[in-house]
Amino acid sequence: MREQAAFLLLLLVALSLANAQTSTPPSSPAALPYSPSLDVSSMDKSVDPCVDLYRYSCGGWQTKNPIPPDQTSWSVYAKLYQDNLIFLHGMLEQAAQRNEQRNAVTQQIGDFYAACMDEAAVEKRGLTAIQPELDAIAQLKSAKELTPLVARLQLIYYRYSYNGSLLFSAGSMQDPDDSEQVIADVDEGGLALPDRDYYIKDDAKSKETRERYLQHVQRVFELIGDGPAAAKQNAESVLRLETAMAKASLTRVERRDPHKLVHKMKVGDLIQLAPNFDWLAYYREMQYPEIGILNVDAPEFIRELNTLLSSESIDSWKSYLRFHVADTSSPYLSSKFVEENFDFYRKYLRGATEIQPRWKRCVEYVNYDLSEALGQVYVAKVFSPELKQSTLDMLRRIEDAMGARIKALDWMSPETKQQALTKLAGIRNKIGYPDHWRDYSSVKIVREDFAGNVERAHQFESRRDINKIGKPVDHGEWEISAPTVDAYYNPQMNDLNFPAGVLQPPLYDPKMDDAPNYGDTGGTIGHELTHGFDDEGSQFDAKGNLKNWWTKEDREKFDARTKCVEDQYSGYVAVDDVHVNGKLTLGENVADLGGEILAYVAWKDATKDKKLQPIDGLTPEQRFFVGFAQWDCANERPEDLRVLAMTDPHSPALYRINGVVVNMPEFAQAFSCKPSQAMVKPGANLCKVW
Repeated sequence: MREQAAFLLLLLVALSLANAQTSTPPSSPAALPYSPSLDVSSMDKSVDPCVDLYRYSCGGWQTKNPIPPDQTSWSVYAKLYQDNLIFLHGMLEQAAQRNEQRNAVTQQIGDFYAACMDEAAVEKRGLTAIQPELDAIAQLKSAKELTPLVARLQLIYYRYSYNGSLLFSAGSMQDPDDSEQVIADVDEGGLALPDRDYYIKDDAKSKETRERYLQHVQRVFELIGDGPAAAKQNAESVLRLETAMAKASLTRVERRDPHKLVHKMKVGDLIQLAPNFDWLAYYREMQYPEIGILNVDAPEFIRELNTLLSSESIDSWKSYLRFHVADTSSPYLSSKFVEENFDFYRKYLRGATEIQPRWKRCVEYVNYDLSEALGQVYVAKVFSPELKQSTLDMLRRIEDAMGARIKALDWMSPETKQQALTKLAGIRNKIGYPDHWRDYSSVKIVREDFAGNVERAHQFESRRDINKIGKPVDHGEWEISAPTVDAYYNPQMNDLNFPAGVLQPPLYDPKMDDAPNYGDTGGTIGHELTHGFDDEGSQFDAKGNLKNWWTKEDREKFDARTKCVEDQYSGYVAVDDVHVNGKLTLGENVADLGGEILAYVAWKDATKDKKLQPIDGLTPEQRFFVGFAQWDCANERPEDLRVLAMTDPHSPALYRINGVVVNMPEFAQAFSCKPSQAMVKPGANLCKVW
């Protein structure tokens, strides 16, 4: 994924959105507002582009666009996302009106939204929304009774993040050895902080964060009725359990190696690995289909969990479950829970100074829980067949450029080249929205029961995920909704996915000349395409199987070239004394570089018969690079940069631009840069992968 704010959206939306306000924006416009893909007023021409292309292209934008108080960062992507929210808000306000014009889809999304906006009803219900779960936890007598309750709670609190689940995460996955089949999966999880390193690192800031987290956990216990002394003791139990789980968890860099996540076994083997958890009862309660084979991503974590189930008291586990139920539910409960959730996760951890307006939260919950129902209405209003066709044309040109690059590589053998070209030819291109919309008719939406609607939507998603097991892969499925401002490549699906939300101005602008469009959206297409051939994606073959298709010598040459990128970005400082993690960000950095090179080649081919002229004092080549830089104009809070440096596989915006063009001689030529200037690397030092 190219945009780092969107990368965290699915993982953090339930934690990061909290509000007790009821303010609403002006009436939604009839169409999304227009912003050009290259805006001269966003530039700062007092800066020499050969010294800092990013500031030259984005300095004006940064001055004009301070971070709103309810945001942790602000960017071109975030602004478009905000425009989308306003647009979706207008749609949902109409859908919430009870009238004969509503169909089954608009009634569902409208009533879900209306239930969320009924703050008085949410306040009145208060803690009773989760009281049945808290009561069930209170009745536990031994660790043996944990299994069926954990299963039921996981169904209710289904999460997309591997570290956002109860005890562990489980569901379905594509078989890494047969990508056309779906098997069961068990993975690590169980943590509330954004990453396992928060529990382990020993620097002053990490210690401070753990202390603040402990205070947050204690306040949550007090909100659900514990006295201060009991709340403090229970909070210490939660932190102790989570710290033990964190120590047994893989690092994010380790998780980038797909081979480290493959441990296929039978259910009997899983029982031997962790006999203190009743896996047969768990799968019965979750209503799994028959499991022939499953994958355990992190056996050491499951082994440690097994130990904790016997070494920790049932009271400690009850505290753990009570906290996670209340903490995960907080954004859907009364204002005191919402405010506590915001104060820690959004304000302390990420630097926001104000809670987001309630209407934004409600729009995002519809997009999160009924994504394809909302997307179905959205694309009918904003995404034309012509836009889909023009995007496909650009995509195919960039794929052609990739094919030509592969054929011309001087470091790759003919044998490996053929395999790479076969993989390229096998990529599926998915543009705008799914061919078939998901059916949510079985999800009961009650206009007076917001928390219940969320629970039922989560149960639906859990069941849908589990029911894939044992069936062929659905290649038409999307991981993100149509209004999402992002794109992605899935190595096991071997597909490129560009939802309608990311194909809007200023990212893709039909009114603008080709240069900035190729620099921006062309670069995004090239970026996602390159993910199929980055350090991680290159380990999957044309069918999406985890299979080596490289000769030993070619792989060594490839690794040496990506090491150049790793070392370059490891030298950059993200914030204060925290450096960019060159290993964690390697795939995205390789994709940024490869994607922009492909976009440039494709743009040159698309315009080879045109007599291009300067516009606004910029040559066509300069417009390409300024268009590229302006896709990521951003302002970022230091708190957010610190979190992202630990958790996000993307580099900070400044380096996603400058770090790319220093490796492109075409940039230096476009701006007549001198060899001694900051944005020019000696030819021998250029990082060249694809």
